[in-house]
Amino acid sequence: MNTENTLSPSQLNQSAEKTMRIIELLANSPQPMRLLDIARALNMNTSTASRFLTTLSLMNYVGQEKNSSRYYLTFRICQLANRIQSHTSLRDLVNPYLQELCTELEVSACLAIEQNQQVVYIDVAHSPKPSAQGMKRIGNIAPLHCTGIGKLFLLNYSVQELHTLQPAGGFLRYTSHTLTTVDELLPVLERARRDGYALDNEECEIGTRCVALPVRDFSGRIIAGFSVTGTPEQLTDSFIGENLPRLKKLSDLLSEKMGFEDWTAGEV
Repeated sequence: MNTENTLSPSQLNQSAEKTMRIIELLANSPQPMRLLDIARALNMNTSTASRFLTTLSLMNYVGQEKNSSRYYLTFRICQLANRIQSHTSLRDLVNPYLQELCTELEVSACLAIEQNQQVVYIDVAHSPKPSAQGMKRIGNIAPLHCTGIGKLFLLNYSVQELHTLQPAGGFLRYTSHTLTTVDELLPVLERARRDGYALDNEECEIGTRCVALPVRDFSGRIIAGFSVTGTPEQLTDSFIGENLPRLKKLSDLLSEKMGFEDWTAGEV
């Protein structure tokens, strides 16, 4: 699976690259910036930076303060983002990757969102092996507390909110493996937060195991999750360990496409 989109320096259009670096710099700046500071930050000479900023200003992507002449990014970039969001379907974006996972790993793969504190499956790619297909279908719903993707969504909740979600008698038990209280779930959720993925070990359905990874938006919130599903004999610990780097790379890629930028990457 090709989850990388890198270009060699010779393939880059330098004008486009400089334009985007200016936009990114202004977007990340908490306040308008002087021309000199922009040029220094991007290792450009001031005349070059000024030329690009003038073009962006004429296109109304950049504005200037009247008193200080410092540059700032306008909200026109937000208009583009809203237009993209209006006609870009998460399902259309993710589906080709689900199909590849399904074909290459011989497991089922699915994409789900959260609605009304439930998991809703919006796309499913079925394995060619009947034993690996499971019971997931587009439009099906599932609980948060005993599914891999559901546990990822629970990471969006505070501990207090989790206790509010728990019914008085505990969460519904689906199998002998189901965790039915917040106290049982908390260490599992903490592990999922730390490791970047969550498991369903026959907790929702006997004979079905899955590993799920998040899709985050620009704020870092988990807005969707994808998972691969199979029998316990297929999704062994060694299978998961072998394919986890690939799945995490896909999680990162999809999150980046949804606007997420991991500022902790590279930290020691």
